[in-house]
Amino acid sequence: MQADITRQHHDAASAATPDMQRWSIWRKYAYGWLTLLFFAVSLGLHWYFGWRAFENEALQHGQAPDMPGYLDEMMRDTFENWQSEFLQLIWQVVGLAYFLYVSSPSSKENDDRLEAKVDALLRLQGGEQAETIIRSIDARYLRDAGHAEPHS
Repeated sequence: MQADITRQHHDAASAATPDMQRWSIWRKYAYGWLTLLFFAVSLGLHWYFGWRAFENEALQHGQAPDMPGYLDEMMRDTFENWQSEFLQLIWQVVGLAYFLYVSSPSSKENDDRLEAKVDALLRLQGGEQAETIIRSIDARYLRDAGHAEPHS
């Protein structure tokens, strides 16, 4: 049964058309591309409306708007926003992703519990083949030492 599922998955994956393979980088990283697009559009709009505000302020003071003054002000405003918002958010997202990746105790606990439950169900339903199925899954997902013990 397990071999049939693996074979079906392999056959479906190898049936990808050249068109699907060509677009796979766009589909695989679609969230990243969309985020980059939102970032670029929002940064462009920020700078456009910043120019409009800078121009209006300069005209109110009877001065001609100049590009060096505008660039200084916009760079300062942009970096202030990034420092207060983006860097903080990036640290939270990247930090959490890193700790989940290295399997910190807080993220590992639920995985071990779930694995233990699935193993117990396989042993109940799998009969004589249960241990073979569990070892096969462990080998496929590089769990050569078996499952971790639940945290105390």
